[in-house]
Amino acid sequence: MTRILIFIAGLLGGSGVAMAAYAAHGLPGRIDAAALAQVHTALQIQMWHALAIVAAMAWATRGGALARGAGVLFALGTVLFCGAVYLLALAGIHTPMIAPLGGFTLMAGWLSLAVSGVRAS
Repeated sequence: MTRILIFIAGLLGGSGVAMAAYAAHGLPGRIDAAALAQVHTALQIQMWHALAIVAAMAWATRGGALARGAGVLFALGTVLFCGAVYLLALAGIHTPMIAPLGGFTLMAGWLSLAVSGVRAS
């Protein structure tokens, strides 16, 4: 599980760098300022949570299943939240409740990580 989550974190980080370059050089003038701001918000969430997955997996040796669960929740929440925001900002596709579900999933990941710190052996 740890290796898969590190792989996912690498994909999220790498695609985040590519999206950041596109947002800086390809999107201005093609989408309005509000949509560009949405892309930047999704980028921040994507990059921070790619790092959070790595941190959770580094902690997993002590934090156990809760830390690994946090990594899974971070990965799922990032894909749901950022995917929904990118779809809306870049393609005008509205996916009701997907972004909030992703946000709640991310919050559950942080709660799981917090509890893993209290319950660690």
